[in-house]
Amino acid sequence: MNMEIDMTTYHPHIPVLLDSSIEYLITDPNGIYIDATLGGGGHSKAILDNLSSSGKLYGIDQDREALQAAGERIGDDSRFIPVEGNFGYLTTLIPAEDHGSIAGVLLDLGVSTHQIREPERGFSFQHDGPLDMRMSDMSGVSAYKVVNEYEYERLRDVIFHYGEERLSREIAREIINNRPIETTGELRDVIESVVYGKHTIKSVARVFQAIRIEVNRELEVLKLVLQESLELLQPKGRIVAISYHSLEDRIVKNFFRSGNFEGTVEKDFYGNPLLPIKMITRQIVVPSKEETARNPAARSAKMRVAEKLEVEEAG
Repeated sequence: MNMEIDMTTYHPHIPVLLDSSIEYLITDPNGIYIDATLGGGGHSKAILDNLSSSGKLYGIDQDREALQAAGERIGDDSRFIPVEGNFGYLTTLIPAEDHGSIAGVLLDLGVSTHQIREPERGFSFQHDGPLDMRMSDMSGVSAYKVVNEYEYERLRDVIFHYGEERLSREIAREIINNRPIETTGELRDVIESVVYGKHTIKSVARVFQAIRIEVNRELEVLKLVLQESLELLQPKGRIVAISYHSLEDRIVKNFFRSGNFEGTVEKDFYGNPLLPIKMITRQIVVPSKEETARNPAARSAKMRVAEKLEVEEAG
């Protein structure tokens, strides 16, 4: 990927749940915030609009095209610090002097509109392109490697666990029988040869999701960023997480409820819960009908918010 991109061909990402996420995220306009999924900069621009002149925002993305697009959108703002890197390594990306001083972290998970609509990125089954799906050109594993080199059992498990696809065995076997598969269009054709009827498109989407998650280690990295966000937050600092499928949401929900990924609450000698974090939103926040009408990509979004407890509150 070339860092210099033609902004006239860049597909801007419409920020999801913009007003709600900003309302929950910003508790102190003078604080330091992190947009860990910078994308095209839509959320970051809104965050900056709600900060004072002494506030600060780190915008993180591993996609160089996204960093440039966000820079174009935000412009020259001394409060904004763009950072190239994978958000799973948040504590290494944020300077040590700000550790423990972060007022809020925003996580808008999933794939950006530009990544989906750019055929060369290989994320979408609606556009024929190379089997890539890497969110960063620095990543080593591409969708081509997963599709063409994984053994049957490993490929089947990826499709079943990350795509929650009931026909994972049949699809994995058909993929192997049709190797080499070079493009997203060829992969879609193979999947459609196995799945019939009205559920075809859903199965195709699930398989593409599964491969994308595997390529980018999305669930593993999500766990890392939640843990590292909590470490960086100041007491009463918040994490706002927007997820787009049940696998992500389950991880976020368990962590926000218990501080771990098993969902089990540790207790002290007297039976009092030992919680480093508490859920702020009792129910998931979802887009309005008006928002999904304007932006169909928002229809599966679920937002949860949690707050870091002070030491005495935590037990």
